[in-house]
Amino acid sequence: MVKLMKYAVGIDVSKDKFDVCFCEIDTVQQINIKSSQRFSNTDKKFKEFDLWLGKNQKEKIPLILTMEATGVYYEKIALYLYKKGYSVSVVLPTKAKKYMQALGLKSKNDKIDAKGLARMAAEQRHDLWQPMGDYFYKLRQLTRHHEQLQQSKTHFANQMHALDHGSFQVKEVVSHQRKMISLIEKQIVETLKFIKEHINSSEEVKQKVDNICLVKGIGLLTVATIIGETNGFEMFKNIRQLVSYSGYDVVENQSGKHFGKTKISKKGNAHIRRILHMPSFTVVRYDQKPFADLFERVYERTNIKMKGYVAVQRKMLIYIYTLWKNNQPYQPQENNISGNDESKSLFLLVSEGNIID
Repeated sequence: MVKLMKYAVGIDVSKDKFDVCFCEIDTVQQINIKSSQRFSNTDKKFKEFDLWLGKNQKEKIPLILTMEATGVYYEKIALYLYKKGYSVSVVLPTKAKKYMQALGLKSKNDKIDAKGLARMAAEQRHDLWQPMGDYFYKLRQLTRHHEQLQQSKTHFANQMHALDHGSFQVKEVVSHQRKMISLIEKQIVETLKFIKEHINSSEEVKQKVDNICLVKGIGLLTVATIIGETNGFEMFKNIRQLVSYSGYDVVENQSGKHFGKTKISKKGNAHIRRILHMPSFTVVRYDQKPFADLFERVYERTNIKMKGYVAVQRKMLIYIYTLWKNNQPYQPQENNISGNDESKSLFLLVSEGNIID
């Protein structure tokens, strides 16, 4: 006898609205679309959506709601549903895109995307989403603001350079540019001060950050950015998940006699990769163990410096994770950090055979 197994809802979220699709899957894995709807992305409409969900649930079977991680637009409704006790999963846009391509969907719009997410939720099992704590939400906003200010400073500095070397200058424009750069520099200093104060407001976090910052080349801003983007690493069960989330996972391209380029996916959190870029140069310059040794081995084998620095970035991320989890200070003379799963995964992921660009 055919019975229903699960209800699944796909939610395609944008700035002003969200499209939803309600479907069910039975014991023979037949998926039936029951209803589709569109709601405004406002608190008032969230309540209407909640009532709509209740009307469509005819039997007491599991219900899963799935949406894409579309910037920050999904967070408000995801948090509302989480507080209401719903099972919510959030998938990366690239994963959803590949799934819909596999279905043979050629057209794309919000309604089609909602249906695709609903089918995805019905057929697959995803980890449930949990919101970040208020402490790390604030830290993430501060570190991202600092990053945006740095990018703005670079933008205006490049414009200033072009003006200085141009054949004609307008004094008023030059004056405005210099004032803008000065204002941004002041805001950068203030934001860094806010980040330090926020870190120091938690004795536990401050202790862990101080342990990690014993690595010469890894500063408070680097650690603050990483823990802000990862909710203090609460989002991950192991190192492999963290490496994949950050875009440092290995992507191979090999079939038969064809051997394509092996590289890191870069399909992950760009804020983490960006903040680790400069520290990877610094730890090597200051000969910090075991990062400098890893760089030398990779450079000697490949003769490409950037591959060595990418390997160092990934190893730094794993060390930060392990030091944080174990609440241990950095020991420069040790090549491996003590710990069960962390140490084993560290060795597997950062072995020279897996280091790529």
